[in-house]
Amino acid sequence: MTNVSNIPMDNSLLNPNDLYLFNEGTNFDIHLKWGAHVVTKNGQTGVNFVVWAPNAKKVSVIGDFNKWNRSQNYLNSRGSSGVWEGFIPGLKKGNCYKYFIESNMNGYSAEKADPCAFYSETPPRSASVVWDLDYPWQDGLWMAERRTKANAHESPISIYEIHLGSWRRVPEEGNRFLTYREMAPLLIDYLKIMGFTHVEFLPVMEHPFYPSWGYQAIGYFSPTSRYGTPQDFMYLVDQLHQNGIGVILDWVASHFPGDGHGLGFFDGTHLYEHADPRKGFHPDWNSLIFNYGRNEVRSFLISNALFWLKQYHIDGLRVDGVASMLYLDYSRQNLEWVPNQFGGKENLEAIAFIKAFNEAVYKHAPGTQTIAEESTAWPMVSRPTYLGGLGFGFKWDMGWMHDTLRFMARDPIHRKFHHQELSFRMLYAFHENFILSLSHDEVVHGKGSLLGKQPGDYWQKFANLRLLYGYMFGCLGKKLMFMGGEIGQWTEWNHDSSLDWHLLDFPFHKGIQRFVADLNFIYRNEPALHEIDFDPAGFEWIDCSDAQQSVMSFLRRGKTNQDIILCVFNYTPVARLNYRVGVPREGYWQELLNSDGSEYGGSGQGNFGGQESSSWSFHGRPYSLNLTLPPLGALFFKNAST
Repeated sequence: MTNVSNIPMDNSLLNPNDLYLFNEGTNFDIHLKWGAHVVTKNGQTGVNFVVWAPNAKKVSVIGDFNKWNRSQNYLNSRGSSGVWEGFIPGLKKGNCYKYFIESNMNGYSAEKADPCAFYSETPPRSASVVWDLDYPWQDGLWMAERRTKANAHESPISIYEIHLGSWRRVPEEGNRFLTYREMAPLLIDYLKIMGFTHVEFLPVMEHPFYPSWGYQAIGYFSPTSRYGTPQDFMYLVDQLHQNGIGVILDWVASHFPGDGHGLGFFDGTHLYEHADPRKGFHPDWNSLIFNYGRNEVRSFLISNALFWLKQYHIDGLRVDGVASMLYLDYSRQNLEWVPNQFGGKENLEAIAFIKAFNEAVYKHAPGTQTIAEESTAWPMVSRPTYLGGLGFGFKWDMGWMHDTLRFMARDPIHRKFHHQELSFRMLYAFHENFILSLSHDEVVHGKGSLLGKQPGDYWQKFANLRLLYGYMFGCLGKKLMFMGGEIGQWTEWNHDSSLDWHLLDFPFHKGIQRFVADLNFIYRNEPALHEIDFDPAGFEWIDCSDAQQSVMSFLRRGKTNQDIILCVFNYTPVARLNYRVGVPREGYWQELLNSDGSEYGGSGQGNFGGQESSSWSFHGRPYSLNLTLPPLGALFFKNAST
């Protein structure tokens, strides 16, 4: 085997500008040259390796091709850039490898996986795999239109959040995972039946610890091999796009695990992470925190984000744990954190990184969106950076989620004393571009399933869950639901098994599923429910103060004057007869959806498909409807003249 150090450096894939931009923090395409690439040099086909390890004394490539010999294939230093590079002829796609790094610091040495590898061995094995990104994409129409259709702020966005390893399994074969390719037709058929517009995958990046759900990633450029190859994952995305379904990935820049073959202490120094544990260690997740102020780390992370958006045609990135990035004192006690240069708790380096990340995404991957999971009142999270915002396209509304679930968990007899838990949201609803999320975080760690959180007897639990979903789809904001919620899982999510699909043999669970599908259909087909989610013009209270009867009513409006939906919610198990609601138009108001419909498992009470308005003014409107509000019911009406 040829010693890499004997290969002349004038054959380098890297040019001085690549290195300059990388060290400056503005090389956003490092995956094109960093890592392992099959190339031909001087008539010889082999693999070119590039890795950043500025404090290394020596770096060699070890693998199945040289019997993991640490002293045979050395890389060459690219001087002050801290980058090492070399070409090994004869290697090909499929070869397994690692870097053996001998540090200048304290005699440290370690075998490290390639931070920029496109593919990895299946855990618990931890080597990187030489691979390519060749794939014949067939989703050109989707890619051309997604900017103005699927991903636009005025479009309907209803997201089905799933964990690849536990949506469905194959019990006949030892409860094994579905592969990416096996999942494609099953997931597509299901999403089309259910009417979701997008699917969001919990992190697919390679991760050594399966119960981390992907949030402890090591292979940042590598889709996990548990379910197949990179091309298999591309096939899944491609097929989803061809069937009109967008794809969002969870992306984790807030922390990474300290596993020995990963990024931590990479070259004998704290290269990717902060050296000071008050900045570089995350107490909640027992993991390491990126050094956002280091130029090369910014190049690495932003390149990674654009890699998924461009190479894998991903439509959006949901950034996990943004609050933990923004605050230096996040989850820390006094004396466990270091103030910024002005004495504050804001992480100025992370803020600058987040803004640079969002600017790069919207510049270099047009038509995509970024989504923040941010759980505090940080201002302007989803506002452009040129206005002083962080630059995200959307933000999860964690306040809505907490307030609503707390309210819905209350015994209905007590709800009248907590009516403001629902109405309070309208005080801040237009501060951000919100997504209403009922995510995986709400059905783990002893929190119980969404169905299990609901009070009352068996029937009332299902009625409450339908009411919750009806309220969610009536409210301002895009929608997100975690898998299992749509079939009324009784148990918490378990990443080691499939969802309880057998529940659909029972009418109440089938009714929940049908109700969610009908909600998605109406949501997608009624502009009033999705066109104006982030402006006061899209919402109008009718009555937010009927706490005594626990009833709430409001209007949703679209861009044209004709598009208007009346939403009425009864949060008690008592039917409200002759309940009058003011409306702005005369004529017949069609009952578009009634969560108490017998087809959903309800009692069948309602308004016989609709009602003619009367000229009796009410709630400050010139006309009114005299309605029957079913118990624990959500009602949507549309004026027939539209």
